[in-house]
Parts: sequence; structure tokens; C-alpha cells
Amino acid sequence: MSKFRCIIADDEPLALRLIRSYVERIDSLELVGAYESGAEVLSALTAGQADIAILDIQMPHITGIEIARAIAEAPIDVIFVTAYRDYALEGFRVHAADYLLKPVSYEEFAAAIERVTSRRRGQRPEFITVRSDYRSVRIAIADILYVEGLKDYVKIYTDDRERPIITQMSMKSIEGMLPEEDFVRVHRSYIVSPRHVSTYDRSRLVVGNTEIPVGDTYRARVIEKLNSGA
Repeated sequence: MSKFRCIIADDEPLALRLIRSYVERIDSLELVGAYESGAEVLSALTAGQADIAILDIQMPHITGIEIARAIAEAPIDVIFVTAYRDYALEGFRVHAADYLLKPVSYEEFAAAIERVTSRRRGQRPEFITVRSDYRSVRIAIADILYVEGLKDYVKIYTDDRERPIITQMSMKSIEGMLPEEDFVRVHRSYIVSPRHVSTYDRSRLVVGNTEIPVGDTYRARVIEKLNSGA
């Protein structure tokens, strides 16, 4: 399998070291540069040295947003990794492939990379991998019925297992790992696969034998998704 060339940039050495360690764990990536200076990373990117750029936003002299604008016409996917939530809208205005908030777990990072690399290959991810009971568990996305959030853990219910898979992860993290076209957040504590919903109304839906509440915040999007058959 061919690898995607990756450049990372962060003016904090510890943060740069962490992202480097994540990149080196992912077989589909080849790290071709790690920079603490925005000017250096912009020079490398404009020279066509990378397919994916993983950038901090707040860097001296030139920001990650300014770098993304400068390479807007280049076939480079930009993933922002930042401590600042306030830049999210601006990040997506420059067509960032993803926007991760520090501290970033390896699972969040790997999920973002999987989405980018799958799209670049014209593929949809078929599996996710989570840690459960001190081992890695590979789960077919098509088998996932719904996900339930419980504080620092989530339960992943599938149609091929009697018991849910329990993993230490936030709902935000697991939501980022699941293809947006195949799942919908219906409540702060639930994500469901619409294809497995048997009945629904404005306040609840049913998956298998389980009744799941629909939260007020999510209702319009849920009804739209289910009515469209998506």
C-alpha cells in the first residue's frame, strides 16, 4: 500500500513530539517533515513535499490558517490540531479536512487520518478499532447498531455480539470515527445507525428492542436524516 507524505507543525516541542509519535504509528503515513516554524512548513508545502499537513494554528510569524489559505489550490489536506476552539469556524472556511482540539488522543487522531486517507483513495472505511479489556477490537461499521455514552466510556452495540463493547472514549471521539453518512447523533448520550431504526417519532426511536430518546437539540437533524432514508 502506498503511503501518504505527511508534514507536521507545532511551535510547542512537546506537542510536536506527541503528534510525531502518532504519525509514526500509522502505516499509511510517511513523515517527511516536522517543523516548529510556520515559515518553514509553508516553504515545504509550497514545494509540493506533502499530501497531508497537520498544523497547529497559533504559530509565530504565520498562523496555520494563513498557511492553509496560501496552499488552498494545492492538493493537500489540512488537519488542524489546536488548543483554541474559537478558530473552528475559520478553520473550516479554509476547507480544513478536520479540526482536532488538544489534548488529542491517538484514537481521535487516527480516526481523522482514516477519514482523509480513505477519501483520497476513493474508499469508505469498513472498520473501526477500539481498545477494550486491554486489547484492540476491530468492529465492522456495518454491524454497529448504536453507541451509548457513559461519562468517560462508551458502549458500542452491534448485531453480531450479545454484549456491547465497552471502551474508554468520549462521545466526541467515537462520533469522529464513524462515517457521517452512516450515523446520526440523536441525543447527547446516543449515536445510532439509521438503517437499523425500525420505528421513530419526534421524541424517541427504536433500534432492535431498545427505545432511544431523541434530544431537543438533535431532533430536526434526526427527523431530516430518517425521513430522507439516509
